[in-house]
Amino acid sequence: MSDEESATPHWLFGDQLGPHFTDPSGGGPHRDAPLLMIEARSVFRRRRFHRAKAHLILSAMRHRAAELGERVRYVKADTYREGLREAVGDGPVTVHHPTSHAARAFVDTLPSVRVLPARGFLVAHEEFRKWADGRGTKHLRQEDFYRWVRRTHDLLMEGDRPAGGRWNLDHDNREPPPRGASGLGVPAPYRPRESDIDAEVRSDLDRWARDGDVGFVGEDAPRRFPATRREALAALRRFAEHRLATFGAYEDAVLAEDRTMSHSLLSSSLNLGLLDPAECVERAEARWRSGDAPLNSAEGFVRQIAGWREFVWHVYWYFGPEYRESNTLRHRGRLPEWFTELSSRGTGANCVAHVLDQVRETGWTHHIPRLMILGSLALQRGWEPRAVTDWFHRSFVDGYDWVMVPNVVGMSQYADGGRMTTKPYTSGGAYIDRMSDLCGPCRYKPTVRVGEDACPFTAGYWNLLHRHRDRFEHNARMGQVVRGLDRLTDLDELLEQERHRPD
Repeated sequence: MSDEESATPHWLFGDQLGPHFTDPSGGGPHRDAPLLMIEARSVFRRRRFHRAKAHLILSAMRHRAAELGERVRYVKADTYREGLREAVGDGPVTVHHPTSHAARAFVDTLPSVRVLPARGFLVAHEEFRKWADGRGTKHLRQEDFYRWVRRTHDLLMEGDRPAGGRWNLDHDNREPPPRGASGLGVPAPYRPRESDIDAEVRSDLDRWARDGDVGFVGEDAPRRFPATRREALAALRRFAEHRLATFGAYEDAVLAEDRTMSHSLLSSSLNLGLLDPAECVERAEARWRSGDAPLNSAEGFVRQIAGWREFVWHVYWYFGPEYRESNTLRHRGRLPEWFTELSSRGTGANCVAHVLDQVRETGWTHHIPRLMILGSLALQRGWEPRAVTDWFHRSFVDGYDWVMVPNVVGMSQYADGGRMTTKPYTSGGAYIDRMSDLCGPCRYKPTVRVGEDACPFTAGYWNLLHRHRDRFEHNARMGQVVRGLDRLTDLDELLEQERHRPD
């Protein structure tokens, strides 16, 4: 390595905060390279982010700068371009592959910036492309990819076979919540303690909002998620040692008084780059091999990270920037103001109100409320997929463009017509009733589809199937249920009701 290369500054984006982003091995920056971080106010002007998300990002960036000390130059600027100009002028800079199409397009316009390979994922871009191109189909399936990753990375394997003889233990991980229980009774997730840096961040955000410079949604309670590598490792350790064992069986269950159940709450730490996915899945596998966690829990967690998270990252890049514009179902509806403002007062459905309250207060809820309540509502109402994607991006502490485009456009809203999932993920009220305790106190009844007591999900489900019958009846996984429309004697009444539903 030449002296010139060792002196080339390396730029760390705000989601590249772990030690693996400064590691010189495998195409990383020189070990002696000075580091640059830019806090660009324009990022918070473009979208009304959740206040807790803005706080977490800035706290994590400023904590990392404090750790790096004199090695890093931390620039506060209006835009990234201004920050670069102030820090290095026209001089050369290296940066690891950014995590969004917009950021990649921006750095590609800068002739002095050299882009290094992506970090923070198990599979390299070229490896995924080779796998995807070799399939000979435009449809990609997470299950196929997951099995390939398990084999190539020797995760939960016994020789050339999956541990326990099955690749996917979903069947064991779909238990409804324990009857009559208000919680799982497991130790609480890790909670960090705020520092002086957090107080400084909160003061800055207050001032920006007061000056009208930026706007936020949601509440900024004491920080709930790790902002440092040390905190993230503590959160991983607490999950692995005290919560992983009970994670699997109730992975898809929802309880009103137990918001976190046995979930890891590590997604924001992974997406900020504070944790590397390899150390997370290896920790889970080690707990299974030592007999401290059942296989279904370890496999469910490994599938979330080495399967779904990894798949979503690569689908985002493989399908390209135009993928976000997908709208096969031609949904054009506008998101109502109560939804965009995270106000539970705009809906009479207890499940929607409950989840919106949690998102407003914390910027987080686990995957089933996201997919089968919030996302399902948007799909049934016919809201415009790109607007729904933007809402999820802004409203969740772990929401990034690469995360939400495939998750919302592809999985939740089926806007891509099945390029990455086999069917729309939506249901009637019966599923929500079976998997949660949210329907009991609700004014609506999950078994009723017409009338004052009609569940908006039950009625909305049949309305969606009718609206897109021509498409869905040819879907191998949906044909039978679509034909059920012919048995509804009150279909006309239901359709008229849904045309005038206020919420």
